[in-house]
Amino acid sequence: MLINLSNHPLTNWSDLQIKTANDLYGKVVDIAFPEIPPDADEYLIEELANDYKDICLETLSNYPNENNAVHIMGELTFCFSLITALKKNGIVCVASTTDRNTVESDGIKYSEFKFVNFRGY
Repeated sequence: MLINLSNHPLTNWSDLQIKTANDLYGKVVDIAFPEIPPDADEYLIEELANDYKDICLETLSNYPNENNAVHIMGELTFCFSLITALKKNGIVCVASTTDRNTVESDGIKYSEFKFVNFRGY
């Protein structure tokens, strides 16, 4: 099973990303990424990371599978703290990689991201 802990729920993923996730992990479950206050200190980040570590471990315990992982993308200090905690518990953590295509029109840049693969942290 793959836990998707990001600001991009499964319903917004491309067909390729969903197929790749299902092929690799069998099932995808969304856990909403927390709102991280910009003025949060390291202690709050550690608390949030510990809470989400527990949520992830509990969720994964319901799906025993050697291919379990957590897809985590978002606020960097929280991700670093959570990834560190999950890896200490033997949990694989992955990021999604993309190709970015930027187009400029009337002085405004638009970016389109195309999923490529999952990469381990």
